[in-house]
Amino acid sequence: MSKLPPRPPPCLRCWFAVGLIAAATVASFVYLGIDYRALGSAESLRLMGKFIAEFFPPDVSPDFLAKVGNGALQTLAVSALGTVLAAIAGAVLALPASGRAGWLPRHVARFVLNFLRSVPELVWAALMVLAAGIGPFAGALALSLHTTGVLGRLFAEALENAPREPEHALTLSGAGPVSAFSYASLPIVLPQWVAYTLYRWEMNIRMAAVLGFVGGGGLGQLLYFHLSIFQQQQAMTVLIAMFVLVTLVDFASARLRRGLGPAYA
Repeated sequence: MSKLPPRPPPCLRCWFAVGLIAAATVASFVYLGIDYRALGSAESLRLMGKFIAEFFPPDVSPDFLAKVGNGALQTLAVSALGTVLAAIAGAVLALPASGRAGWLPRHVARFVLNFLRSVPELVWAALMVLAAGIGPFAGALALSLHTTGVLGRLFAEALENAPREPEHALTLSGAGPVSAFSYASLPIVLPQWVAYTLYRWEMNIRMAAVLGFVGGGGLGQLLYFHLSIFQQQQAMTVLIAMFVLVTLVDFASARLRRGLGPAYA
C-alpha cells in the first residue's frame, strides 16, 4: 500500500493575507456605519417596490421609440469612434512603450499611457464637455483618451512578448526597420491587438451609455433627462434599449474574436 505524499507546510503568509482582508472588510462595515436592518425593513421594501412599479409599463410609443433608436445609434457611434481612435493612438504609443526606441522614449510613453488610463472616463468626459461642448463628440474623445492608455499598455506588452528573431533575420537580410516590423513582428501581434480592441469595444459600449450623464450624448443623456423629471416609464424603455444594444455588441464581438482563433476568443 503506497504512502500518501506528505502534507505541505501551512502557508503562514497566505493565512496572514486572508486575515488582513477579513479585518479590512469588517473595519469597512464598521466605519461606514450602514444600517442594513433599516434597508431590509418592511417600510423600505414597500417604498422600493413602489418605485420599481413606476417603471412599468415601458413607453413604446412610436415617437419615443424613434428617439431611443436615434440615441442607440449615437451611443454605438460614440463607442466605435472612441475605440478606433484609441486603437490607432495606442498602437503608435505601444512602439516606444515596448522599448523599441530606447530607454527614454519607453519611460515617456509608459508615463503617458499610465496617465491616460488612470483618469476615469467620466472625468475625461467632464473635461471634454468643457473643451468641446455637450454632445457625442465629447463622449467619443473621453472614451478614446482613457482607452488609449489601456490598449497602448496591452499592445506594448504583446510586442514585448513577441519573438524578435524573425524581425532580426529580415534586418540582417537588408530589410529596413519598418519593413522588418511590418512583415515579421506585426503579423504575430496583430490578432492579439484586434482581440484586445474588440474586447475593449464591448466595455466602451457600456461606458458610452453612462457618459451621457455628464453630457456625452446617446442613451445615457436620454436616461438622465427622463430620470431627472421622474418619467420612469420612458427611462425603462431607455434601459431596455441599453440592454439590447450591449447584448448585440457582446455577441458580435465574441463572434469576431472566435474568428481570430481559439487563443483570442
